[in-house]
Amino acid sequence: MKLRREKTTEEILAKVEIDKIHAKNTAKEIASKHLGKNAINYITVLVVIGVVSSLSLEGGALTAVIGLVSTAAMALIGILQHIVGAKESEEKPEIAIIKDLITQLADKKEEPMNVEVDDTDVTVTKGSSKVKASKKK
Repeated sequence: MKLRREKTTEEILAKVEIDKIHAKNTAKEIASKHLGKNAINYITVLVVIGVVSSLSLEGGALTAVIGLVSTAAMALIGILQHIVGAKESEEKPEIAIIKDLITQLADKKEEPMNVEVDDTDVTVTKGSSKVKASKKK
């Protein structure tokens, strides 16, 4: 039979304060702590999966498994680097180009377009350009 000691009021209040602190953590902080404690175990499991699969699989199946394991391990390592701030996220050149194009298009003044439709013809006029399309009979 196990004897249980009664908790004092101070112990209960201390536990409540600790629970309040944990309740204020964001999901990112909770995930960061979890990954910080367990990431090496996850990476080890992924490596073991790769080694065991290399013993029993052949050719194309092995390539697929090793590719998936490598991708998962690299993703986990990338997440860890982001969490600990070891790697600053850099803006990709494509994003800069897209932002520049959006700015240019937003600043560009468009000439009004006019479309006229009658029974057999459609005429589109924009600025000094005029295009006419006719229905073939």
